[in-house]
Amino acid sequence: MHSSSNRRQWLVGTALAAAAWPALGQQAASQALITRRIPSSGEALPVVGLGSWITFNVGNDPVARDACAEVVRAFFDAGGRVIDSSPMYGSSQPVIGHALAKLGHPAALFSAEKVWTGDAARGGPQMEASRRFWGVPRFDLMQVHNLLGWQEHLPRLFEMKARGQLRYVGITTSDGRRHAELERIMRTQRIDFVQLTHNLLDREAEQRLLPLAQERGIAVLANRPFREGALLDQLARHKLPGWAADIGCQHWAQVALKFIVSHPAVTCAIPATSQVAHLRQNMGAARGLLPDVALRARMARDVAAL
Repeated sequence: MHSSSNRRQWLVGTALAAAAWPALGQQAASQALITRRIPSSGEALPVVGLGSWITFNVGNDPVARDACAEVVRAFFDAGGRVIDSSPMYGSSQPVIGHALAKLGHPAALFSAEKVWTGDAARGGPQMEASRRFWGVPRFDLMQVHNLLGWQEHLPRLFEMKARGQLRYVGITTSDGRRHAELERIMRTQRIDFVQLTHNLLDREAEQRLLPLAQERGIAVLANRPFREGALLDQLARHKLPGWAADIGCQHWAQVALKFIVSHPAVTCAIPATSQVAHLRQNMGAARGLLPDVALRARMARDVAAL
């Protein structure tokens, strides 16, 4: 656990490093962002978004909040849209709100939030509190977090959508939990989005959930793309394979993200970061070539063997 002083020093160092980090290369910047359409509406979203689990839970520290705001600024500068959070994520919601206010509430924002309570009566007040934290007139997407109380929450969310109080309805899970129940919901409920774990090592969703999402016309947000950084820590001990350059990857993070978003069912991956340099690396995965089916299979085999 970092002390408050150490964390402040780390964040200042991160900000200085980010300022020295070059902007996206001229060639990369000239490439259009890869987008996917939300099946229920046809709206296009960039395939890489921004998560806020852990990384934006920085409390009231003004230096830390401003560092997060610079990450959000770089995200929009790179063409990003989807930012995802939850009441479960500590101070992440007000930190996002601070960033959005500092940036003048960018019109490109696609706000993805969650309702996270087993008490149906608390759902409405919780969502309103989240909206105030973000400082938005309404959320684009509201998701039932980890299926908690979904039987009670989904009817309310569908009603809110019908009244124009939100644009899309979704449901989430993570760590491969409760896939059977999630599958039943996807088959029986007219949700617009599902959020689940999919990455180079966690591939269970490929068997049934991702094909089902394509069949049912449900957009997919892929969470835990780096396993909270553990996957990248593991990969960093190894040299990038030769095929990484074939799809324009200069970093393992880009390899991991391109693997995820190359699956045709995936609408957007939502990596979290507190560093501008890493944000730019991540957004680089939304440009250039994506692996085909054969290369995806090789990527998974090679990484599993490391």
